[in-house]
Amino acid sequence: MDTNKKNRELISALCDGELPDADQELALAALDTPDGEQAWARFHQIGDVLRAAPAPDLSPGFAEGLAARLAAETLPGKRPAAPDAAGAAPQFDQTVAGPT
Repeated sequence: MDTNKKNRELISALCDGELPDADQELALAALDTPDGEQAWARFHQIGDVLRAAPAPDLSPGFAEGLAARLAAETLPGKRPAAPDAAGAAPQFDQTVAGPT
């Protein structure tokens, strides 16, 4: 078995309070690695999401109404360049100079 996978399983069991006493030392050693720290944080984040209150129900037709409003939005276009004092639009040099 892959060591990282086994470590993540130990950490998961520790988070869930289901770790056998015989594996406690292995789980604590697994937590002392970057992968273990990341797994610990990830498992706790997953638990937080699972325990969170469900989102309120949306009103009927909400998704369709939102889609219609988004479809009616005008897409932003390019803004015209502001003219200079003489009334001419500024010209930009688009060449890219690299290190010489």
